[in-house]
Amino acid sequence: MLSRVANSLYWIGRYIERAEDIARLISVSSHLQLDLPKGIRPGWISIVHILGDEEAFLKQGLENDERQIMKFLIGDLSHPGSILSSLSMARESARTVRDVMPREAWEEINALYQTAKSDAQKGYWPKNRHVYLQQIVRGAQTITGILSGSMLHDETYHFVRLGRNLERADMTSRIIDVRSADLVPPAEHELTPFENIQWMSVLKSLTGYQMYRRSVQEPVRRRDVLEFLFKERLFPRAILHCIGEIEGCALALKKNTKVLAQIHAVERSIEKVKPGALEQAELHHLIDQLQLGLAGIDEAIRESYFA
Repeated sequence: MLSRVANSLYWIGRYIERAEDIARLISVSSHLQLDLPKGIRPGWISIVHILGDEEAFLKQGLENDERQIMKFLIGDLSHPGSILSSLSMARESARTVRDVMPREAWEEINALYQTAKSDAQKGYWPKNRHVYLQQIVRGAQTITGILSGSMLHDETYHFVRLGRNLERADMTSRIIDVRSADLVPPAEHELTPFENIQWMSVLKSLTGYQMYRRSVQEPVRRRDVLEFLFKERLFPRAILHCIGEIEGCALALKKNTKVLAQIHAVERSIEKVKPGALEQAELHHLIDQLQLGLAGIDEAIRESYFA
């Protein structure tokens, strides 16, 4: 396979997952604004922090205003981290590799981009936002299903899965980091009744609330949620599950020595700690190290296959 084809497939997986995750995050945050008392609502800027887009946001001279933030996150084509930019780049990558992927997948990617672009205004306002974001999520899920059910599960599909799961692990770590620190100030003990809402929003951002209740069978608490989202290998958005998927793809590819070394290093760093027992500063440090490890996996993939 040509390295440019592998690179395009890898980024199709990442961009589609990114668009879906941003849509889920905005949708859950919209509901969270209504659930928490006005004085401790995290505000829309917290989503910008989760995505690591503060610098781009400030460079554009935008204000902490709901509509401006929604436009930045949903429809700003000049911002590489928006939903529309992600779908645009996925569409361009898919256009260049149409001969190695199902025609239906290309058509669905193109259709989702066109819908997201034409209806973007609906996402800026609360009235129609939920319906718009659901279109994005369902479209991304449809693309994932078509690729899984129709594409040869050879090295072409492995590169799509590599990108998808690396992006998913990164987003899970970001949501845990910012949400656990910013939603309810830990020093304000009188706000502990809202801790349940806080951690439910973390789970719902990752579509994990029902699976958490089924797996853990305990009330929603910080300790149990962290253990579930870091170490539950049977939950598709848990970090160790994503790392396991990446490892499976790497084992099926040649020239995988450097990639596997990075994967195993990240895996060991998670397995040896108990995230639920960590204080907030320790948790933040763990996630910083995890994100450096994920960046190392990405670099090893690029050096091994795309350089």
